[in-house]
Amino acid sequence: MEDKFCFAIDRGGTFTDVYARCPGGKERVLKLLSEDPSNYQDAPTEGIRRVIEQETGKSIPQNSSIETNNIGWIRMGTTVATNALLERKGERMALAITKGFKDLLYIGNQARPNIFDLEIVCPDVLYEEVVEVQERVVPRQNTSESEVVNNHWSLSKGSTGDEILVTKELDEAKLQQDLKEILKKGIKSLAVVLIHSYMYKVHEEKVGAIAEELGFSHVSLSSHVMPMVKVVPRGFTACSDAYLTPRIRSYVKGFSSGFKNRLKGVNVLFMQSDGGLTQMERFIGSRAILSGPAGGVVGYAMTSYKNFGCQPIIGFDMGGTSTDVSRYAGEYEHVFESTTAGVTIQAPQLDVNTVAAGGGSRLFFRSGMFVVGPESAGAHPGPVCYKKGGLLAVTDANLALGRLLPHYFPKIFGPEENEPLDKESTMKAFKKITNEVNIYNSDISKHLSIEEVAMGFIRVANEAMCRPIRALTQAKGYDTSHHVLAVFGGAGGQHACAVARALGMQSVMIHKYAGILSAYGMALADVVHEAQEPCSKTYEPENFLYLNSHLEALEKTCVDSLQQQGFSSANIVCEAYLNMRYQGTDCALMCSSVKDGASSKSNACSYGDFKKAFLERYKREFGFVIDDRQIFVDDIRVRGIGKSAIKTDENIAQAKGEPKIEAVTSVYFEEGWLDTKVYMLSSLACGHIITGPAIIMDKLSTILIEPDCIGHITPQGDVQIKIGSSKKKIIGADLDAIQLSIFSHRFMSLAEQMGRILQRTSISTNIKERLDFSCALFGPDGGLVSNAPHIPVHLGAMQETVQYQLEVLGDSLKDGDVLLSNHPSAGGSHLPDLTVITPVFYKGVHCPVFYVASRGHHADIGGITPGSMPPHSTSIQEEGAVFLTFKLVDQGVFRENELIDALMAPGKIPGSSGTRNLQDNLSDLRAQVAANHRGIQLVNELIDYYSLDVVQAYMSHIQSSAELAVKDLLKEVGSQVFRKRGAASLHAIDYLDDGSTIELTVNIDIEKGTAVFDFDGTGPEVWGNCNAPKAITVSAVIYCLRSMVGHDIPLNQGCLKPVTIKIPPGCLLDPSPDAAVVGGNVQTSQRIVDVILHAFGACAASQGCMNNITFGDESVGYYETVAGGAGAGPAWHGRSGIHVHMTNTRITDPELLESRYPVILNKFTLNQGTGGRGKFRGGDGVTRELVFRRPLTLSILTERRVFAPYGLEGGGDGQRGNNLLIRKCGRVIRLGSKASVKVEKGDMFRLLTPGGGGYGTPSDSDIPSNECLEPPSKRQRQIEKGSVYEYKRTQESVTFPFPSSPEAES
Repeated sequence: MEDKFCFAIDRGGTFTDVYARCPGGKERVLKLLSEDPSNYQDAPTEGIRRVIEQETGKSIPQNSSIETNNIGWIRMGTTVATNALLERKGERMALAITKGFKDLLYIGNQARPNIFDLEIVCPDVLYEEVVEVQERVVPRQNTSESEVVNNHWSLSKGSTGDEILVTKELDEAKLQQDLKEILKKGIKSLAVVLIHSYMYKVHEEKVGAIAEELGFSHVSLSSHVMPMVKVVPRGFTACSDAYLTPRIRSYVKGFSSGFKNRLKGVNVLFMQSDGGLTQMERFIGSRAILSGPAGGVVGYAMTSYKNFGCQPIIGFDMGGTSTDVSRYAGEYEHVFESTTAGVTIQAPQLDVNTVAAGGGSRLFFRSGMFVVGPESAGAHPGPVCYKKGGLLAVTDANLALGRLLPHYFPKIFGPEENEPLDKESTMKAFKKITNEVNIYNSDISKHLSIEEVAMGFIRVANEAMCRPIRALTQAKGYDTSHHVLAVFGGAGGQHACAVARALGMQSVMIHKYAGILSAYGMALADVVHEAQEPCSKTYEPENFLYLNSHLEALEKTCVDSLQQQGFSSANIVCEAYLNMRYQGTDCALMCSSVKDGASSKSNACSYGDFKKAFLERYKREFGFVIDDRQIFVDDIRVRGIGKSAIKTDENIAQAKGEPKIEAVTSVYFEEGWLDTKVYMLSSLACGHIITGPAIIMDKLSTILIEPDCIGHITPQGDVQIKIGSSKKKIIGADLDAIQLSIFSHRFMSLAEQMGRILQRTSISTNIKERLDFSCALFGPDGGLVSNAPHIPVHLGAMQETVQYQLEVLGDSLKDGDVLLSNHPSAGGSHLPDLTVITPVFYKGVHCPVFYVASRGHHADIGGITPGSMPPHSTSIQEEGAVFLTFKLVDQGVFRENELIDALMAPGKIPGSSGTRNLQDNLSDLRAQVAANHRGIQLVNELIDYYSLDVVQAYMSHIQSSAELAVKDLLKEVGSQVFRKRGAASLHAIDYLDDGSTIELTVNIDIEKGTAVFDFDGTGPEVWGNCNAPKAITVSAVIYCLRSMVGHDIPLNQGCLKPVTIKIPPGCLLDPSPDAAVVGGNVQTSQRIVDVILHAFGACAASQGCMNNITFGDESVGYYETVAGGAGAGPAWHGRSGIHVHMTNTRITDPELLESRYPVILNKFTLNQGTGGRGKFRGGDGVTRELVFRRPLTLSILTERRVFAPYGLEGGGDGQRGNNLLIRKCGRVIRLGSKASVKVEKGDMFRLLTPGGGGYGTPSDSDIPSNECLEPPSKRQRQIEKGSVYEYKRTQESVTFPFPSSPEAES
């Protein structure tokens, strides 16, 4: 290809980057606007035209077809798919799904995206119409031959080897009729998603054949797009494919039309999300989401890793609206389920973590704190300096500090896009925000300058970007500081040194093509073909023949495909993978094998030792392995790689003198304004050393080398920066608004890192996989400083626990002591939530200077029912082991024997049992101790750096900031109420289903911004378990205040300082020490929120229930909570089929439920019309039907079956829920709110969850609530993605499983 033009192009949302290798080896780079219709139709085509025209000297008219005889290859990445998904501008499409599940993808996993949003905004579904396909298959389990015959069912073998029961054959006549109706509406793209089709694709393939025969132009079968278990993400994936692939085909067709013969004979490849290239005609929507960013990962991986002696690399791609963070250590790190724009996609994707922080991230000053993002100024109108009436952003801060040099930028700004960057407007905007800062700090003698304020925002932005990098590395057991930071993207070079220094890194790598590295990476990438199939075998010698044969078949598929694309066998490499997990867990790891002679035959198949690879990775990521536990293989995968072998990185000339200084400018750093030399990258040669402070300008990016840092120009023309240790800035104890924001990030990061240790070292599914835990930092008085994550029912509750222990134990705690508590009267929520508290001592100080604590939900701690959540408990002793004040570790000694005695103590009560999961309890408590120990280390490091006085001072400052935010809210709400009612007093009352009253009066002092929440009038303690400990009420109050504030505030003790909570002793919100409380945590907490929000008039009542459903027997158990309708508000419709307020639990995927438990999910849909009517309608509840396949015990713990969720301001009430048991014989029994019943084989439980209340006077034009959707243009864009984001989402949507033994899976 040396004699032809070769192009690698990244078509981004704003700019299109072009890397060209010209005949003779000359390299060209070009950047142009992706959309510029007045000048050209397609940016990649225009880029190719310009390069060829300029290099050959032959004129190519813009609208003429480009000759292709001198083009060797074209490689492209594009955001066409991503943008279509974000903006909901894909192909019109329909969904064909198994009957009974028409709303399954609308409900999704039932968790809301942002836990504090009263207006729940979920991205739109991609389909316009739904066809319910009359067919059904289920895993056979223990169904007898006679039962199969008697019910006229049939048996079949699934692709996993499991037996499948076909309980209803496909009704082809009905399907044809329904699909014809879809075609009449002009929809010609179809996604087909049938339950269990990942292992039984027969019905899907029949549906696909019928659809194509009828005239559908595109059909995506979920079993073909990605045959992996879990119908919801697989369904999303098929929908995204049907939605995006036609658009991609259209784009590719348009692109190729700009060339002679439509590029016939030219090797055109597109970058996929997994970092591999594929032929143009094979490029599909579900594998195109990360097409652009994947090129950047390949780019830094191929150019940085070996240059730094194979030291692990962190990729840092900072753009206009967001920053992409990834990692490379010799092999690409993939994820196989990721969420983009609210759509969860199952497909191999590089683990690129996108955070909402970029050059366009907006700058705010709120409640005394500097805040950066997550809102973005975007490309239009953009930052203030773009001169389009934009908003103050990070780019403006860099410009104000002299870090961007306007005369080096093209004149593409202003309304006519012909003006330079507007520094004058930027300085005016900073003057305004600086005045706000100084007015707020008017009692502080020192006023900040514009430059100090701008620098403060840069420091806060850098700290915000460091958090996901720490999370990405530490989550997998790596030390962040042992990495090199590879920086690229338009804005990354300005922040590189500061981010690396903050993370403790020693080196920064900036490639000479950093501004277009995604395009350059495509030139370096290999062609990839993947083949994958599901599996359900254990990794044992008797299954090695099966695994070997299937790996061989998949490998042949990959090799055949690559050979058809022109690769010889010598240039093809195949990598075999098994997706493996321990039996009884959901944490699967995609593992390549270890190939060494030391592996035993019992562990190694012919493709190597996968077990050793799994155990090594599990140990590294989670800190331990589980002995004597079977390992399951969920998927078999082969990745075929066609090696491109393209020569790159030719050396540049050797330096012959000092580097040429283009100019000297003044740049603001921590030290103040410093003279800073400016260099042009094109003028620098190999061996040049650039001492900071300095700016290196390039056509594509700006590189800032900070003081005490040294840049080296490599033989390839790249910039390597050695990070020096800057002078330590002395921070005083007095309030500094900039430092306040940085400490806020540090304190939160500390709690997050504790959580990562807890997740890594715990053993139970509840903590390790469902992430049902919180970690927190407390001051010496026990007041909350920071808490992560934000599980609503944990908010502020641990503070009560810590402060109770301080009252009881006083000064008796010693260094090395660790406490355990779960009692409701000691600040506990319910007994399974065990809180471990450790005092933090600092050298030379005799009393604790801080406290750290971790609260984890243990699956079982004894009691009268498995799971320690009995529906009919009447005393706390029936709910499990009780710890009021228990010393878990006594001066470094773990008191295991005493702990075991306490955990087994409930077994002494007749009808009760000690813990059923003793080893998990012990392991998880040790993990909680380890997490606290990590917290102690981090606190001590913080104190070593800043001093004890400063750290404690900023603890207090951050609490004061939260206090101010809540005071501002109370002043605003109080004023509104006063204008409306003539008094600043609020009142509300509501009822539990047993008639118990929860009554609240809120008196607001408008001038002071304080309030008294008085629950006088609340009913007495109940005979049952709906009593709620005081900690639950505290959590509910914090949750409501945060939700009404409407933006992020530090959630700490300060939130409650302006609030006095009065609860009458002996009422159901402050019950006696022996009262049962398990229902208070999961049900009464919701009613408390309803009452508070009713008093404030914030929104109508949501379903007000968690719908706790349990079934099981001696060998298996399952627990779930189920979604309902959300309440409408003053300007929004309530969301249907969603979890609300104090819970956000995900629901088990239907395929996992039916594979692992003896039930069939007959139906899971929205219950239309159950939301309250109103100007804004309440959300609908759901209908969920479970058919039992053997005798079991069913327990339900629900509310809102008697008293309906209220409407507001004339809005109608939501419909009450209902619990029905339908016996096999047809008898229907209403179970009431709470029940525990024996069910027989063939019985069905029908759960009807409550709807949400309506808001405002209804009109005749009201439409069903799930159709009241805003147009896509008004919806929030889901910017964040990647494994770090998924971890956060999982933590804020924890699932509560019933404990089940691994045997449940066999």
